[in-house]
Amino acid sequence: MRCMGQVRGRRTAGRRASGAARRVSGARRRARAWTLAGAGCLGAMVGAQVLSGIRPEPVRLTSKVVVLLGAGAVAFAAGRDGIGRAGGAFGAAVATGYAAEWIGVRTGVPFGRYSYTPLLRPQLGGVPVIVAVAWGGMGLAAHAAATAIVPEGGPARWAAGAAALTAWDLFLDPQMLRLGLWQWADEGPYRGVPISNFAGWLGVSLLVMGMIDLVAGRSEAAASGGLVAIYGVMAAMETLAFAAVFEPPDRAVAAAGGAAMGAFAVPAAGSFAVRAWRRRCPR
Repeated sequence: MRCMGQVRGRRTAGRRASGAARRVSGARRRARAWTLAGAGCLGAMVGAQVLSGIRPEPVRLTSKVVVLLGAGAVAFAAGRDGIGRAGGAFGAAVATGYAAEWIGVRTGVPFGRYSYTPLLRPQLGGVPVIVAVAWGGMGLAAHAAATAIVPEGGPARWAAGAAALTAWDLFLDPQMLRLGLWQWADEGPYRGVPISNFAGWLGVSLLVMGMIDLVAGRSEAAASGGLVAIYGVMAAMETLAFAAVFEPPDRAVAAAGGAAMGAFAVPAAGSFAVRAWRRRCPR
């Protein structure tokens, strides 16, 4: 009888181990599928950006670029955290960005006094919906870059992520002003953008980083390579566009934005590559 009990115990343990292995295998397949979807969105985003740079009416492609950015960011995040956490983190970043924009167009706080033109549609409360999507997509990408650089997490990661996201606006604001998508009540020293705008971006971006950490619940070193790639690709393409594609080119913006985003994109990519190599080639 004791022997039969031992046999049953081994069978039960074997079934449990087999079930656990199947669950792990299924999770890995889902992660790979989400990562492939993210890569597809990233490739399509690059194609849309190229077309927007060479076509005579780039505004028509602006929303498509941002939608692909957001979809790719969520897909890459889902490959790491699962779709529930990824969608929640994206939604939190979108809501935070939208709230800041909604307050901003009414009060001038925290960015300065500005307003959106009717070119970007649909709009909700005077704020284009696609602007909120951009906060979510690049928020996740900047958070991943910061995670790669500051794996310990906490306020240092939030600060790095906020600076990384604000660095993107060194490109974004001059480009959108060129396209006539918004306008400032009082012009500032950086291609018409007031300094208050960047102070506001830092503050809102800090909130976005905190919300992503809170919802995703990731305090350890778990940067998504796909999200780091989104940040790096955006930095490279914006630099190239301002330096050589846009007409007329603006090499000052290319240098400023490229240096600012590159200060995060390069170490993030390097850190992620080193960690990936260590996982594959443990000592």
